[in-house]
Amino acid sequence: MDVSQTAGWWSLLPPVLAIGLALWSRQVYLSLGLGIAAGYLILAGGDPVAATFDTIDAAVAVFADAGNTRIILFTLVVGALIALIQRSGGVAGFIARLLAWLDRRTETAEAKDQRVIVELLALGTGLLLFIESNISILTVGTLFRPVADRLNMPREKLALIADTGSAPSCVLIPFNAWGAYLMGLIAAQGLDRPFGQLIEAALLNVYPMLIIVILLIVILTRRDVGEMRIAEARGTPLRDGAVPMIADEAADIPPIARATPRALNMIVPILSMVVLVPAFLIMTGEGEDWLSRMQDGSGSSAVLYATSLAVAFAILLYKIQGILGVRESADTALKGMGGMLPLAILMLLAFALGSLCRDLGTGMFTADVTSQFLSPALMPALVFLISCFVAFSTGTSWGTFAIMIPIAVPLAASYGLDPSLAIAAAIGGGVFGDHCSPTSDTSIIASMATGSDHIDHIRTQLPYALIAGGLTVAIYLVLGVIHA
Repeated sequence: MDVSQTAGWWSLLPPVLAIGLALWSRQVYLSLGLGIAAGYLILAGGDPVAATFDTIDAAVAVFADAGNTRIILFTLVVGALIALIQRSGGVAGFIARLLAWLDRRTETAEAKDQRVIVELLALGTGLLLFIESNISILTVGTLFRPVADRLNMPREKLALIADTGSAPSCVLIPFNAWGAYLMGLIAAQGLDRPFGQLIEAALLNVYPMLIIVILLIVILTRRDVGEMRIAEARGTPLRDGAVPMIADEAADIPPIARATPRALNMIVPILSMVVLVPAFLIMTGEGEDWLSRMQDGSGSSAVLYATSLAVAFAILLYKIQGILGVRESADTALKGMGGMLPLAILMLLAFALGSLCRDLGTGMFTADVTSQFLSPALMPALVFLISCFVAFSTGTSWGTFAIMIPIAVPLAASYGLDPSLAIAAAIGGGVFGDHCSPTSDTSIIASMATGSDHIDHIRTQLPYALIAGGLTVAIYLVLGVIHA
């Protein structure tokens, strides 16, 4: 899109309005709807009737994108899987096993060192599952939410841990669909060694490293900042009046009476899902070897296929054990899917806002205006800040990469700077926006997987992201001076 084809400063209104209203009012659905309506009012030239119909059509158009549809279906299937493992007694068995192991290491179930162990395990699990960000978040939330609730850990803290362990590890260890996508964008800029450039960029990608280090310090020192400190002080998983990003009927489904609590009934389906993701990435990708195919594979297809088969495997497993019949499993799965409808609606609105921002040229306009102020020494820091704003406004890190890398690489070349530094700054800014934007799909899924109030998750995570972002800007200013 040419800059002359954007809506100019008006292009900033819909995302800023939606995000600002959501953070202020905590009414995320209404805020997103008003932001989208405002955007189509701009595109319709102020005609409210045309804008109303365009807004409705925008919701329908979300499903024209196969990737969007797969992610929305994925959220529903995840609800079915969570409900099944709860009903089978798998969650109860896992909680009993983990708490028994913790009790052998500590004196009481409420001991602070138990919290540290659980939080470190959750972060480590998320970082190790770098193969796909949504699977990382889902696994951490599903495995550790019941245990965290027993220890009265704020769900906002678990959402922070799940969110921090996903996208940062995916960009720092790029042997996944994220890496394939980024290599494609880098190769399109005419660079000869896209994989080498990506690895070099990972070494200069300051924000993901810092946010992980900051979280480790918080876990080990028990020192929180901002609203997370308030959440920790209340001593309950949720604040009064919180609206968890999962309906009550799916949040806590009791085990069926005849089920013996067994941790394997939870671990086996989850493990099968995790193992199947790389298999389906290989199946959906193209290339001469398995690594190339895995890097080229469709992340949205892989997670949907893997989760769907995990549901089928769980139904078969519970049928063989005599825990749940097929009809009982189907009823449980439908109940779990129903609990995910609020999340599916939120994803629909977020995707519609992202599409609207592309039509308005929000990202292109922002990048063009701010690029006029770039200088060699300031370039890395400003590329990072621009990417942060674009990702925060649009709610998509991948969209930010697509906008910023084609701008950052030629700018670096014109200034004689290392392109890896510019690529790292653009990627880091995209991940920052992924953490902070209420419309980011990874943040939404983190709230869903941990059963957290979505706006509470954003508000408690924001201070940590801002600290890491501020330190990143300072480091990039130093690197810019050194490399200029």
